[in-house]
Amino acid sequence: MSGRGTYAPTDGLAYDPEDPVYWDEAALQRETARVFDVCAGCRMCFKYCDAFPRLFALADTEHEGDARALTAPQTAAVFNDCFQCKQCEVNCPYSPRDAHPFALDFPRLAHRHKAQQARRRGLTLRERVLSNPDAVGLAARLGGGLANRLNRNTAHRRLLEKTLGIHRDKQLPTFAARTFEAWAVDAKLIARAPGADAVLFQSCYVDNNEPDIGRDTVEVLRANDVDIRGVRGLGCCGMPSWECGDLPEVRRRARRNLDVLMPHVEAGSKVVALGPTCGLMLRREYPTLVGPADRERAQKLAAAVRDPAELLISIRSPARPGPAIASRPERVAYHVACHQRAQAIGFPARELLKRAGVPSVVTVGECCGHDGSYAMKVESYAAACRIGRKAFDGMQAAEAATWTTDCPLAAIQIEQNAGTKPLHPMSLLARAYRGEAFPQGR
Repeated sequence: MSGRGTYAPTDGLAYDPEDPVYWDEAALQRETARVFDVCAGCRMCFKYCDAFPRLFALADTEHEGDARALTAPQTAAVFNDCFQCKQCEVNCPYSPRDAHPFALDFPRLAHRHKAQQARRRGLTLRERVLSNPDAVGLAARLGGGLANRLNRNTAHRRLLEKTLGIHRDKQLPTFAARTFEAWAVDAKLIARAPGADAVLFQSCYVDNNEPDIGRDTVEVLRANDVDIRGVRGLGCCGMPSWECGDLPEVRRRARRNLDVLMPHVEAGSKVVALGPTCGLMLRREYPTLVGPADRERAQKLAAAVRDPAELLISIRSPARPGPAIASRPERVAYHVACHQRAQAIGFPARELLKRAGVPSVVTVGECCGHDGSYAMKVESYAAACRIGRKAFDGMQAAEAATWTTDCPLAAIQIEQNAGTKPLHPMSLLARAYRGEAFPQGR
């Protein structure tokens, strides 16, 4: 075990839930003290969320600069401020991503705390509701539109705030009357057998809330001669469950998705993930979170996952240039979602828009602050709006009439706080292929 000032990993380092050390509370405390010490000595990550400013302030004001001395409640407060944007891990000079011997991964450490906490105390009602978007979407459809009306009702929002702790002022997603999967069945898009160029992992959000994004993606990919198919039986990727540390539920959801997708992966299909968070889960989280029996399958799936713009960039060539653009915006503000950056795939949507002939694409790389359910909660709603201010200001400062982002939740957050809802890049391209008019000027 290292002492104060020694930054080498302790014997408590573990990011794999199959490692018995992962569940050892004392081992976790030792490793947490070490990581806090490194972070307090570096302080590069002061700007990404409130976790690091809280850590630094507690160390300086309560413990004479000794970050290892934080109490258990103080440590819990620090990790509660981590909303898994992953930007500290992306930018950390001491991470496993860069093979640094310090092997720091603050978001995985925070998840480890949440997993131990969930195992000790179980889940709250709010955690159970927010971690099951498929069930919420089904209930909304069975209600025949009642959920959408209630979510705009002041009295209901006050009740929702009191019972579930969902802030009354947070703009919530609307629910579609029919899922994307139901549309895909009617459109005869469902793969009858493996072997298509690609299959779509539409995300629970697109399935339940904005199926138009899925339809636009299909239209764009097919216009580029990609044989894209839907598959039946997919569910939530599991990130909402992992937000609250529910590893058994994450594994259950992952196994369900693996069972559905693997025949297509084995046949050579790519898996197009609609939504950066889903892409991150399938690419980077499944391989280390699933149980031993599913690890090989998870690794194969991870290798097959593509962002839709990433897939299109990879197949473009002089012999396969893609369809002509019938209309285009003159200037686009492009918000880069945090989980897009965390996948380390560059900015394929921005590149695709430039190749499509958009004269100016202004990139805004700041976190919007939504981050799963963080922006919905009473205790973090105001912080989410404050953290996202740079993104909101950046989109407005771009002086573009058309806004876009890969993340549908970021689109909601930006709309509420900056006044314009960004399109998904695939929806933007679909409109361009159709020749629809884009607004000009700011």
